[in-house]
Amino acid sequence: MRFLMRSLATAIVSANTLFVPNAIAVQLQDGTVYFDRPPSLEYAAPTIDTARSWGSTHYFTLRVSPEAGEPLQRVEIQQRQGLDDDVRYDLEDTRSFTGTRRDRGTEVPLGEVTHDRDTQTVSVTFAEAIEPGTTVTIGLRPVRNPEYSGIYLYGVTVFPAGEKTHGQYIGVGRFHIRRSRSRFAPIRLEKFGGKKIYTPNFSQN
Repeated sequence: MRFLMRSLATAIVSANTLFVPNAIAVQLQDGTVYFDRPPSLEYAAPTIDTARSWGSTHYFTLRVSPEAGEPLQRVEIQQRQGLDDDVRYDLEDTRSFTGTRRDRGTEVPLGEVTHDRDTQTVSVTFAEAIEPGTTVTIGLRPVRNPEYSGIYLYGVTVFPAGEKTHGQYIGVGRFHIRRSRSRFAPIRLEKFGGKKIYTPNFSQN
C-alpha cells in the first residue's frame, strides 16, 4: 500500500495536471494538451531588409524537440513592435519546408493560413502536424516590406496537435528594417497612359 501511494504521488503533480503513463505530453483534466518541451525558435530574418522593398520573404525556423511530447500543428506570428502596423501578406504564397533556409529539405504542405490585421497576427496551420525531432521553416510573403525603417519584433506562439490545445509562447524574432537605398519611389499616372514614372521621395524612413 505504501508503494502504491508513493507511485500515485509521483504520477499526479497537481490537482489539475496529469502526466499520462508512458507518455511525455502534458494534459490537463479538461483535456487541454500542452507540449512537455515546446519547440524552439532557431532563426528569424527577412531575405531583403530594406523598407518598402518588394519580393522579400520573412523566414521563421523552429525546431520541434524530440522530447516535445506532441507534434506541432499551428504557429502564430504576431508583430509586437514596429512603426508600420499595417504590413500585408500574400497568404496564398506562404511556404514551408523541413530544414533551414540554407539547408532545405522537403516541402511541408500547409492547411489554413490567416492574417488578423487587428492583432497583426499571421496563423499558419500545417496540413499534417510536424513530428518531434523535426526542424521546420515557415516563409511569410509580405506584399512588400514595412513602410518605415526600424526594429520590428515578431512574437511566436506554438500549438500542439489536438482538439483542445494551449498555445505556448517561445520567443521573439527581431528584424532590423533599414532605410531604403533609393530616394525615388515609382508612381503610376493614368494621364501618361499608365506608364510608370519616378518622382522624388524625400521620406527619411
